[in-house]
Amino acid sequence: MGRKKGMAVFDEGPPDDFDPENPYKDPVAMLEMREHVVREKWIEIEKAKILREKVKWCYRVEGVNHLQKCRHLVHQYLESTRGIGWGKDHRPHSLHGPKVEAAVVE
Repeated sequence: MGRKKGMAVFDEGPPDDFDPENPYKDPVAMLEMREHVVREKWIEIEKAKILREKVKWCYRVEGVNHLQKCRHLVHQYLESTRGIGWGKDHRPHSLHGPKVEAAVVE
């Protein structure tokens, strides 16, 4: 297994031997699956933070025109926050629904 210059190699996928029907069958695979889920959630949370910063910047730069100029960023941010998090904020489950592919608005 070769390594590209300057690039670290990580196993980013879920474990191959995890059985969702019987998760306690292999405790090591269960812990690896838990780590995978947590890692993916953190990635989604950090993407949402980046989009939030872009929305803040756009609001400051655009001023009174922010409703038209920043609309696409706000939609991206809202879609990126749908269904992520740790589920402890007591929001209704309808707001935690699966992500919907955003339609292209022109």
